[in-house]
Amino acid sequence: MRYKEHKTGHTLSHIVKCFWEYDNLDNLKDIEYTIIPDGYFDLICEIDDSNQLLNIFLTGIWTQPVKTRIKRKTKLLGVRFKLIASECIFKQSINRILNTTSDLPIDFLGIPPSSFYSLGAFTKKISQTFNCRLKSIKEIDYRKLNLFRLIYENQGNITVKNLSENIFWSSRQINRYFNQQYGFSLKTYLNIIKCRASYSEIANGQLSPTKNYFDQAHFIKEIKKYTGTTPKELYHNKNDRFLQLSMLGEK
Repeated sequence: MRYKEHKTGHTLSHIVKCFWEYDNLDNLKDIEYTIIPDGYFDLICEIDDSNQLLNIFLTGIWTQPVKTRIKRKTKLLGVRFKLIASECIFKQSINRILNTTSDLPIDFLGIPPSSFYSLGAFTKKISQTFNCRLKSIKEIDYRKLNLFRLIYENQGNITVKNLSENIFWSSRQINRYFNQQYGFSLKTYLNIIKCRASYSEIANGQLSPTKNYFDQAHFIKEIKKYTGTTPKELYHNKNDRFLQLSMLGEK
């Protein structure tokens, strides 16, 4: 397998985490792996070995581990979105696709076939498309921008009460927004972000809790709740089952 990422430019940094490419170079077999929650959602383009676009689909947010498969001789090109992109780019709630995916029209992106030849070409063209879409929307609610900024800056290690006080938006309203737009509570999202913040340490053999957890028992319980397994099993990552951990461990 081959995986690589391109970071986003400044103008898209509040809605896009990265652009990525995953190649299954094996001519004989599909690859199975498990996706674990990371707090993002993805737009994914499936490309065959002649660079023809086969399918485009959108994932929801993962709140549990999900098994998936990449077909042999297939390349995936994707965009990893921050949650606010559901409003800015897609202009709709994504709560209906929580822990699942939804196919999009094959011409959804409106970019030429040559854009799927490489990650660089894909990143350049789709960035232009997203920047054009952003120009057509009204100003984003500053409370939402500040909410996500604080969540990411603190790696989820901040209380709902503190967030509410910092952005002058009531906890009840924030939770209503999260449930209507994404399909889960703000507290659940904070826990997922805290969990994700531990993946890098786990991938590199640090199996003790970070400051985000009370003690070892709490750490193991929370990691297992969202990944379906223990920190130790994630670290061993037998057969590269957890793709995200495999990539982090190489850094």
